[in-house]
Amino acid sequence: MFVDQVKVYVKGGDGGNGAVSFRREKYVPLGGPAGGDGGKGGDVVFEVDEGLRTLVDFRYQRHFKAPRGEHGRNKSQHGAGAEDMIVRVPPGTTVIDDDTKEVIADLVEHGQRAVIAKGGRGGRGNIRFANSSNPAPHISENGEPGQERYIVMELKLIADVGLVGYPSVGKSTLLSSVTAAKPKIAAYHFTTLTPNLGVVDLGEQSFVMADLPGLIEGAHEGVGLGHQFLRHVERTRLIVHVIDMAGVDGRDPYEDYLQINRELKLYNLKLEERPQIIAANKMDVPEAAENLRRFKEKVPDVNVFEISAATRQGVQELMYAIGDMLSTIPDKPTVEEVVEVEERVVFRAEKEPEPFEITRDNDVFVVSGEKIEKLVRMTNLNSYDAAQRFARQMRSMGVDEALRKHGAKDGDTVRIGKLEFDFVE
Repeated sequence: MFVDQVKVYVKGGDGGNGAVSFRREKYVPLGGPAGGDGGKGGDVVFEVDEGLRTLVDFRYQRHFKAPRGEHGRNKSQHGAGAEDMIVRVPPGTTVIDDDTKEVIADLVEHGQRAVIAKGGRGGRGNIRFANSSNPAPHISENGEPGQERYIVMELKLIADVGLVGYPSVGKSTLLSSVTAAKPKIAAYHFTTLTPNLGVVDLGEQSFVMADLPGLIEGAHEGVGLGHQFLRHVERTRLIVHVIDMAGVDGRDPYEDYLQINRELKLYNLKLEERPQIIAANKMDVPEAAENLRRFKEKVPDVNVFEISAATRQGVQELMYAIGDMLSTIPDKPTVEEVVEVEERVVFRAEKEPEPFEITRDNDVFVVSGEKIEKLVRMTNLNSYDAAQRFARQMRSMGVDEALRKHGAKDGDTVRIGKLEFDFVE
């Protein structure tokens, strides 16, 4: 089964919780705090495995959650960081954030890795909060939550040559005649439902050729089947445009040529600049010669190779011409522009003046914002000292003042994430 687009959920591991502990050794009076930090959560890392050719495995496993870090322990022992979760993906996989539509990674080379969801840092133990005014703190942090997101994975086959054209123009026949691939061939449209790959061996040179499902007018907008596979054309170094020069289905070869190029351009403007070879197929049919003459009159500057995929007429010459052209094209697949890691922040920067917003849910004041919600999750609310520290932090962030401006009074309910409490003026 060929699968080239899936949506999955990924989550980095949560950091381990910090510990509250004190030294209690026989000859160490006033030993002080000794609670260790929690370990870092594991990252979700995608790694390219050249042995994979499809995303079918992701149809059956759609959730990937990295392990959390170990909790801190007593005697100042820090928890161990969790191992990363390594997920194998086929070469040519593009990873897109489903919410922002931002390209997170474009993985094309064997062994290439990318962090898709970062693990959270470990929470600090009470040894980190000791100071001259509070030498024995009962404060620790919970681990930072790992980054979580829904992503869309798109597979763009990495092939040297892509065969494009209308349905039933002979692309599958051409592929089967020059490679060991066995695509389905039949006398009706859309016989090819998934891309087929084959290796063309010319002796001293070889290249990978992809037979892509037929395109029709409007393919870039989702018409027909070809729109599902236009993305695969982006990776090819050379486009071989197969045209039914005999016009067996009653179409004009010249109009087919213009329409397919228009669809490629509308899908991705860069494809207009991609090197292209015209393969005039079905030249064994009597009507093809006259159609070819008219075609060359309309596009005299285009190099056309006359072939018959069924009888193999001119096919070998076409393959050698493809090989010669590929030798002049850089052997590097086209990749998407990926935003630098520093620009992909999970939480708002603390310097922002308004890192939260306040809304009303009936009689409840709802405070929302990534920074304040993260603070709630990392606060150990079972500790009185930690709860007092959380209250001071909210005050310094301006949450108390903002609640008063929104009409909050003594006893009103305030909700931050999953935490609800009474407001005290």
